Amino acid sequence: MDKKNALRAGALAAGTTLMMLMMSSPALALTRDDGDDPAQKLSVIETLGLYVAAPIGLFALIAGLVWVLDGSTDRQPRRKPGGKGQGKMQGPDQVRAS
Repeated sequence: MDKKNALRAGALAAGTTLMMLMMSSPALALTRDDGDDPAQKLSVIETLGLYVAAPIGLFALIAGLVWVLDGSTDRQPRRKPGGKGQGKMQGPDQVRAS
């Protein structure tokens, strides 16, 4: 990349970053808006329970239900025709190497 393109890309990135910072400044305001009603803060235990334990518990519950309610009885992997321990395929489906 030559200097002109690098300068153009840097100016574009800086301008975009500056515009994003200027547009997000009201989000950092300390005054509350009308209708703003913040809830009580969560403790560390409540936060860990809500964002760590609950998703892991839901995953375990769903995985357990799938495992228990799975109706398939075939648990052994099937061998491919012509594989180890089996005879070669015979008949019209047989592919012959030339």
